[in-house]
Amino acid sequence: MADTETSVSARSPLAGHAARFAAATRRSGGAVRLAELPYLAQIDVRLDPKGPAADAVGLALGFPLPTQPNTVVHGGGSSALWLGPDEWLVVGRPGTRAELEGRLREAVGDEPAAVVDISAQRTALLVAGPRSRDLLSHGCALDLHPRSFGAGRCAQTLLARAQVVLAVRDELKPGFWVLVRSSFAGYLGDWLLDAATEYTGAV
Repeated sequence: MADTETSVSARSPLAGHAARFAAATRRSGGAVRLAELPYLAQIDVRLDPKGPAADAVGLALGFPLPTQPNTVVHGGGSSALWLGPDEWLVVGRPGTRAELEGRLREAVGDEPAAVVDISAQRTALLVAGPRSRDLLSHGCALDLHPRSFGAGRCAQTLLARAQVVLAVRDELKPGFWVLVRSSFAGYLGDWLLDAATEYTGAV
């Protein structure tokens, strides 16, 4: 059975922005690409990074949880983003939240750990293209130059005063994920469209 979030009756927080994102992407001539990535599985994991639960989760995912601050690891259709010394956000494909949560819960077993499905809390935006860093820099204080924020990096930060989790996609898929709380998604979508007018020529 499909996850509730991906059912026909479900509506993602930025469904109403899809046509505007597509139009802005088209008008930019490839300079920027804006799109929502709806219904991604998002599982918050808290555990001791040096304990057996961390090793078990790594085996379940097929790659170890990142232990270096503000880094992200991709593999096997999932990604793990470092959010704190004992906290990670595991992101998976749409429709996999129940399976992913169950797999991680089974992995930690009786070890002291927390595995919580927070998929409905945030939606994800894709910001890609050669000018994507310039676009995000309009509203983000981080140094987004590749030497400082390149492949394998993520951060909890502010974008246009909205709290987001910003992550660089893997090297084969240039661009950024912007994970934003659903209640702020419309505001941030409007801001991105406005900031992108420099590259789209829209008025």
